[in-house]
Amino acid sequence: MTFGGVVFLLVLGGLIVAIVLTYNKLIGLRQRSEEAWSDIDVQLKRRTDLVPNLIETVKGYAAHEREVFEEVARARSAAQQAQGIQGQAQAENELTRSLSRLIAVAESYPDLKASQNFLALQEELTATESRIAYARQFYNDEVQQLNTLIQAFPSNVVARLGSFRPREFFEIDEPVRGHVTVGFGQQQ
Repeated sequence: MTFGGVVFLLVLGGLIVAIVLTYNKLIGLRQRSEEAWSDIDVQLKRRTDLVPNLIETVKGYAAHEREVFEEVARARSAAQQAQGIQGQAQAENELTRSLSRLIAVAESYPDLKASQNFLALQEELTATESRIAYARQFYNDEVQQLNTLIQAFPSNVVARLGSFRPREFFEIDEPVRGHVTVGFGQQQ
């Protein structure tokens, strides 16, 4: 075998190794982004599971706010049935808006705001919103890495051959937060 033949085989071997490594990295990033989406889904389901208890607690104090309860119930149902990342994001944004209205209604009822059940549910909702934000950030980071590898040369060639497609980012509105009131006394 000639020197040129050996060099050709080394270059070909190096190219094959690079392709295999790139392909495996794409597979790993795709799996991590799917796992990250699963984490988001778990937290979104957790939030929708809190909604009926929150509605029932507020209903006990503000039964005449029927329109708000129905809006939250519709938004919860839409969030549970949403398909795809964009559809889920739109449904979650609607649920966030309706929960904000529900929390605003609750702010009008001092007895409700003092209720231990309501406070516990509101705290659980806030904790869940924080988990959603963390899971969303992790998912979007994984998607960004995957999409960059899919679009950058020379890994885009391997991605095209492996039928890898860019994923959508999960963008939702800021989560609902309970109204915080800070009193400093009266100013003179």
